[in-house]
Amino acid sequence: MPGDLHTHSTFSDGSIRAEMLPIMASRMGMSYLSIADHDTMHSVRYAYEYPFQHGVSLIPCTELTAYDFKNDCRIHMLCYWPDLNCPELAAHCQLMADRRNEVCRQSAKELEEIFPYFKAEDAIKLAAGGVLYKSTIMRVLCEYGLADGIYNETYKSLFSRSSGRVLHNPEYQSIDEVLELIKKARGVAVFAHPSVYKSMQAVRELVAQGRIDGIEVDHPRNTEEDKAELRRLALDNDLIITGGTDFHGLNSNVPRPLGMCQTPDDQIRRIAELARSRKV
Repeated sequence: MPGDLHTHSTFSDGSIRAEMLPIMASRMGMSYLSIADHDTMHSVRYAYEYPFQHGVSLIPCTELTAYDFKNDCRIHMLCYWPDLNCPELAAHCQLMADRRNEVCRQSAKELEEIFPYFKAEDAIKLAAGGVLYKSTIMRVLCEYGLADGIYNETYKSLFSRSSGRVLHNPEYQSIDEVLELIKKARGVAVFAHPSVYKSMQAVRELVAQGRIDGIEVDHPRNTEEDKAELRRLALDNDLIITGGTDFHGLNSNVPRPLGMCQTPDDQIRRIAELARSRKV
């Protein structure tokens, strides 16, 4: 049976704890699941420690953030089956944790001036994975009756890319650095949701250069036009085709139930086989 190979938990910016996600996947009749939290070893370690739960096989994954400075766009790269004890991957995750905490704590401090009974420490306590995210801050604001939802108008006024009152972005590593990191971790590199950050040109170039192993084609925010091109790119270049919901639970402005986008069995086998070949 197929699986949802792109979900998030409270290890990063999801709203549901990791141990609940296999239960949900099982209820959906899926056999595979990847918890792909952002720039962290928590989701990778969890899958290696608990590889089979409630009839569902967990595929270790982390979603690594990169920046393509040539095309001026952010890129998310899904790294499947990375080595658990790769020092370079651990260092990257710690670096991004530090950078995210720095900018989000600054945002939280500025929010104390806007909302007198909001305190940064309230959001920090809620950060289960040890890293503060904008969604965590918004969760506290919602609970205090200070926001109209996680990603609605209040969020836009505070964190929009163009005019957010308290927006601070972390510095990202280059796509070259992140792809080299995946290589050192002996993982499988799948380009995530190209439509989301308008990174179609970047994926075209990386495919032409033979630098990625697959493309996430079936994703709720990929446009139909992009999906058609991405599928052609993957088929013409014998790349793995994946599907994932990018499930965040409550932390989404549009309901996207786990399992609405899935990866078929044959593509899951290709990921596993490629990963095994790199561990030899």
